[in-house]
Amino acid sequence: MAVIRNKKTNTYEVRTYYKDWTGARKQKTKRGFKRKCDAQDWERAFKLKENRSLDMTFGDFVNIYLNDIKPRIKYNTWLTKKHIVDKKILPYFTDRKLQEIKTADIRQWQNMIMNHRDANGKGYSQVYLKTIHNQMSAILNHAVNFYDLKSNVARKAGSMGKEKSKEMLFWTKEEYTQFIEAVADKPISFYAFEIFYWCGLRMGELLALTPADLDFRSHTIHINKSYQRLEGKDVITDPKTPKSNRIIVMPEFLSEELESYLSMLYGLKETDRIFQISKSYLHHEMDRGVKLSGVKRIRIHDLRHSHVSLLINMGYSAVAIAERVGHESVEITYRYAHLFPTIQKDDGVIIRIEFQGMRKAP
Repeated sequence: MAVIRNKKTNTYEVRTYYKDWTGARKQKTKRGFKRKCDAQDWERAFKLKENRSLDMTFGDFVNIYLNDIKPRIKYNTWLTKKHIVDKKILPYFTDRKLQEIKTADIRQWQNMIMNHRDANGKGYSQVYLKTIHNQMSAILNHAVNFYDLKSNVARKAGSMGKEKSKEMLFWTKEEYTQFIEAVADKPISFYAFEIFYWCGLRMGELLALTPADLDFRSHTIHINKSYQRLEGKDVITDPKTPKSNRIIVMPEFLSEELESYLSMLYGLKETDRIFQISKSYLHHEMDRGVKLSGVKRIRIHDLRHSHVSLLINMGYSAVAIAERVGHESVEITYRYAHLFPTIQKDDGVIIRIEFQGMRKAP
């Protein structure tokens, strides 16, 4: 355990020892400090972290927290958490001792966040305020559950903001028909929205589709991945949940149309993404189609609700629908309970919907 001056670089380095998770003694070296006191501060913080001492700073504990949860959640979720922590929490608490943060400190921080206004005088939404507080509470919960912090003062302080009630909007078949005719001039938009409505895919699932995922003999789509744009790069991840891995039977007319469409995409390989477009493009096309058709504005995700509504009206059971759309639990499907008729039919795990005659291609 020593701080040494490197005469060649005129900087300081730290050499210290610690025990890893197996109990083995290891050496840690950190170089490049311009001042001796900076090297000593780093060594002190390192020892506190390795000893899991609650005397460490909040900023040091956040590093432990983020590293602990990173292997357990999706990368895009981790990035979202890290952004909130870096921008909304650490600027206020980073140098505070973890165990010395009080309920009053949380209340003062909440007031600062709630009073924030941008250049246009607009504050954070109630939903975002709730999200920020939940993240702070999650950090302190982690300290309570795994590092023996006495209590979660964020929970004692009470929350800020509120969750938005998730209104379940959807289009009727007539409304969808009006919309799809308005965007039929752009094939890539037309077929993206066709798959959303007639198959109930999530946006990431659609954007990850490759020709290899489509079987035109059995009229099926294999859902086994999801697309995200993270840190300026295209990233293919696992689907949202294990149940999201599924096979969907397409209406025959859609299968025939997609087969014809893919044949026109010159040079498209079996592993290339079919829809090489962005989420913002789809939102723009949704706005354009709504404006041209005059139907009410819904979110793109509401096309998934529209698909479920269509299946309910056709008499399919909650169990069959849950399997088709990849709900992790049938309880999620029962959120549509107000739409279910008294009589239902269950066509097994894979719904083979008779859509023929329901729509003519524009």
